[in-house]
Amino acid sequence: MQNNTSLQGMLSIGALICLAVGWFNLLSPEINHILYNIVFYILIGLSFFFAAQTYPNQNHKYIGYAAALLCIVGPFLPANLQIVKTIGLFGGVILTFFARPAYTRR
Repeated sequence: MQNNTSLQGMLSIGALICLAVGWFNLLSPEINHILYNIVFYILIGLSFFFAAQTYPNQNHKYIGYAAALLCIVGPFLPANLQIVKTIGLFGGVILTFFARPAYTRR
């Protein structure tokens, strides 16, 4: 469980770095496009995949896997269908807030 959480955290940080590099146009336009529109969604989708494995509710797991799939596949779809990556992103973020297991303090 700890390794899964660490991996998810590293993927999320990598996704945020890609987002920042693309947002501020720190590199060439081609590389910014790849980082901002493709790599970001792949990394965040992988993060959602590993997060889904920690959800106690089976239905939440399936929704988390679906959000991950939409984020990973979305950037490779034709331009008019790339809205699915945004739907996956919003679905995964919302699910992350509501489906996390409740940890008790000791």
